[in-house]
Amino acid sequence: MSQPDHDLSRWLHDHRFSSGNPAAEKGTRLVLWITIVTMLVEIVAGWWFNSMAVLADGWHMSSHALAIGLAAFAYGAARKYASDPSFAFGTWKIEILASYTSAIALLGVAAAMVFGSLDRLWSPQPIHYREALLVAVLGLVVNLACALILGHSHGHEHDHGHDDDHAHPHHHDLNLKAAYIHVVTDAATSLLAIVALAGGWLYGWDWLDPLTGLVGALLVAVWAKNLIRLSGRILLDREMDHPVVDEIRAVIAALPAEGQTQLTDLHVWRVGTASYACALSLLTHDAQLTPLAIRQALAEHEEIRHVTVEIHRCDVC
Repeated sequence: MSQPDHDLSRWLHDHRFSSGNPAAEKGTRLVLWITIVTMLVEIVAGWWFNSMAVLADGWHMSSHALAIGLAAFAYGAARKYASDPSFAFGTWKIEILASYTSAIALLGVAAAMVFGSLDRLWSPQPIHYREALLVAVLGLVVNLACALILGHSHGHEHDHGHDDDHAHPHHHDLNLKAAYIHVVTDAATSLLAIVALAGGWLYGWDWLDPLTGLVGALLVAVWAKNLIRLSGRILLDREMDHPVVDEIRAVIAALPAEGQTQLTDLHVWRVGTASYACALSLLTHDAQLTPLAIRQALAEHEEIRHVTVEIHRCDVC
């Protein structure tokens, strides 16, 4: 086996480009169990105290448990199949697919919040303020704790050099971000609920509860939209506006025998958190130019992990 083929084989079996954030996986699993326990407590309490507010919040938290469970599953699946050669460019996109699905679930949560809030505006119902406030405070505390856990995992990712938002703004772990957004949106809605319930309890402003529900739904929808945009562009391999593309073009333009080689076709796509593959076609008059020389010229850019080169030689000047 030649050296380039050996390097490619080693690269295909390197799990770092599929699931390189064990701290995030551990944090996500911990948050999952905390969410499940809190969800069960709220559902049982809502049934025991005959409080629809408590019961509804418990079922609402179940949607977040499902989404966070999906994120934890994606980490495990990406790690499990990282060495499977049938995944030509690794299993990293399992995590991206999970974040995209999680964002769709967030839109469903926002739609349910809008429907419930409008229903309460049109048909007001008595609110069990004391139980609802206790649940909202419990939800806020739990979600803030979960946000701290996931935030620590995100900080661990930065410490190990897996993210550089200034140089490469889309390198962060979108699977972790999806779980984090679910927790933060739940914390934000809990905070809004506390304000609304306090206003209703103290001043009789019953309309404040459904109104803040609409505001919370808008907030959730905006966060979901941004997550769909970030994960969707990766799933669709929309990377041709990334700085790495200009770096590749600059390398080709700086080849020896200036003017004898032209870049006729270029495709760049992401194969890991901060790793890219590219396929390029060259038209050249340089008889000494080889694919190996192109790979060596691009080697200075460490984020380019695999290069496919096609060279067309032209004998007519």
